[in-house]
Amino acid sequence: MLVSACAPAPAKQQSDGFADEVKAPLIVSLNPCADAILAGISPSHLIAVSHYSHDPRSSSMDVATARLFPAISDSAEEIAAFAPDVVVAGTFLPPATEQALARMGFRVVKTGSIASVDDARAQVRALAALTRQEAAGEAMIARMDRALATAAPLPGDTVVPAMIWQGGGIVPGEETLISDLLVRTGFRNFSAGRGLGQGAIVPLEDVLADPPRVLMVAGDGRMMEHPSLAALASGTRRVAFDPRLTFCGGPTIEKAALRLAAIRRDLPR
Repeated sequence: MLVSACAPAPAKQQSDGFADEVKAPLIVSLNPCADAILAGISPSHLIAVSHYSHDPRSSSMDVATARLFPAISDSAEEIAAFAPDVVVAGTFLPPATEQALARMGFRVVKTGSIASVDDARAQVRALAALTRQEAAGEAMIARMDRALATAAPLPGDTVVPAMIWQGGGIVPGEETLISDLLVRTGFRNFSAGRGLGQGAIVPLEDVLADPPRVLMVAGDGRMMEHPSLAALASGTRRVAFDPRLTFCGGPTIEKAALRLAAIRRDLPR
């Protein structure tokens, strides 16, 4: 879902004569998840991306592609220098920045958090409508759906208990996008089964005492190689999982679904 705030900026004059170009706004994105979607469906109207997308540790999109666009912080003055028609932000936009943009007359559209594949489809459609690129948005959704169909378990396949364990012991619990993806790819979210919500903590001691069938370690190499994890029961499989696949929809869903399917496929029978 997209939520608009702030006064709309005056429409820019276009001189190329194409009506579709007149309608499509020029966008600055402060949201790394929106960066990947907008770069995929309307790159010619994306004039800057969040600085997170230039960082290989946090980017949800190909960094080389992200670096085709200038990176921007959440400074209102820096945003204003690009003179966008629309600023796409997340729900955590600093109030001071939002207020400054309002005073300068910029339109801000916020993308809310997504908790399911259905939410992710709606987010793509909303951004596609914003950029007047509905066909490109539907093509992105079709690619997501093809990946999900490819990654889906076969009828009769055993559901596998799995936990995604992030830095600091953080786990994605119920009503999260990655939990939905786990279910759609043949897993049961072990942390959600415990009633844990997004951002809950499962300490190492609890992992060792009650391990899942698959422990997906979504952190740096030190977590994966922690010596205590060697004490896991032989029935628990430990695998690395890219943390960048855990928090965005759009094209990230394709990569996350196929990675999850590969993990399930490689489990001992």
